[in-house]
Amino acid sequence: MRVVDTLFNDVKIIEFPYFTDNRGVFAETWSASFSKNFPEKPQWLQDSFSISKQKGTVRGLHFQTPPYHQIKLVRVVKGSIFDVVVDIRHGSRTFGKHFSMTLKAGDNRQLLIAPSYAHGFCTLEDNTEVFYKLSGIYNTECYFGIQWNDPELNIDWPISQQDAVISEKDKLLPPLAELPPVFS
Repeated sequence: MRVVDTLFNDVKIIEFPYFTDNRGVFAETWSASFSKNFPEKPQWLQDSFSISKQKGTVRGLHFQTPPYHQIKLVRVVKGSIFDVVVDIRHGSRTFGKHFSMTLKAGDNRQLLIAPSYAHGFCTLEDNTEVFYKLSGIYNTECYFGIQWNDPELNIDWPISQQDAVISEKDKLLPPLAELPPVFS
């Protein structure tokens, strides 16, 4: 596995090799021995999976607060996404800044995201499937988010606001300016 730095020190792109033979493909997408490369060692407690039927589906920008905060490892298994991570650490020199990239099935890449970032994505194809490893379990009281289209974030989404497929719950998320200090 190879680690690629991003704008944020604790958000990494992880590239993993595929091995092919006459039977098909094999890949190791995570190993406990690999976690020595990260300041916070993930202990995976939950796996989650989403299927978005329609291109232009937006999920996010979500996060969980302590004590149920989560390290996330995100990989696309079918289709492709425009993936976004926003720094929500109040007082950070990069507070409110974002990192974005395209993740595609078969590109041998996944994104490792520290708990103090909001995460979301927009599907670039119909029937896109995304797999997440999480270091914390889902907790309703600790589950929050910020507006995906907050103009202050200046994210260049590949979909217009009118064409985005978004849940009613996500439409009600506040802008970043209204987020209380959760992570410092």
